Amino acid sequence: MTDEATAFVPGHVTGFFSAHPDDDPTKAGSRGAGLTLTDGVEVTVRPADDPAVVLDGDRIEIEPVTTVLETLEAPARVEAESDLPLGAGFGVSGALALGTALAANRVFDRRLSENELVTIAHGAEVQAGTGLGDVVAQARGGVPIRLEPGAPGHGKLDAVPARARVEYVSFGDLSTAEVLSGDTGTLSRAGKRALSRVVREPTLASFVFASRRFAREADLLTPAVGEALAEVAAADGQASMAMLGDTVFALGTGLSDAGYEPSVCSTHPAGAVLR
Repeated sequence: MTDEATAFVPGHVTGFFSAHPDDDPTKAGSRGAGLTLTDGVEVTVRPADDPAVVLDGDRIEIEPVTTVLETLEAPARVEAESDLPLGAGFGVSGALALGTALAANRVFDRRLSENELVTIAHGAEVQAGTGLGDVVAQARGGVPIRLEPGAPGHGKLDAVPARARVEYVSFGDLSTAEVLSGDTGTLSRAGKRALSRVVREPTLASFVFASRRFAREADLLTPAVGEALAEVAAADGQASMAMLGDTVFALGTGLSDAGYEPSVCSTHPAGAVLR
């Protein structure tokens, strides 16, 4: 056992997805595609008699992290820092779960493989209803395409071979659990069409176009996001909505050119890592 360990997990913006439930949470998940971001979450785990999760100085209750700690039999204090907002479509809960798994594995000397830890974190996210594909994407990095749902051993990944500057503006949060617990039939059909397009043409331009069409076909656009997308398009930029959040992301200088003052990062070239 060590005193502490720290992991960095990139943020993840999903452009489109289809939901694929299963009684086994390691087999459940989503197909789709997204961007991992250099803006992410740094997670530090320390042994503690009074386990707690602290994000940016505030104690929070987040079920996937609790599940990961229980699965690893790791009584710990989890302290995380991030510039990304929780619940706004950046995969923060998935990053917390995955970062906790990686760091707790080292601190408590559980000697599990990366795939085993990703599976634990993914299953915890699915069980909590807070995400379906963020964890596997964050473990991969880059611009991952989720071809088959589920954790390693079940899921199948590819990627768009490109990097890009990314801008984003968040207007608020949306409840992932609420959307996923409703009728996802229309959403999933739109997600399958989007995935087919990107598999045929695995480019960033194709990804953003498919994502924007998905947001409209799945009837997920909020008024603020719809207005921002129109303004970016008028400035000849490429943008779409982050799933699931009241958030717009753009490639290059799309949001800046449209008059916004966005946060700026880039696609992250690698997956989650221990510091």
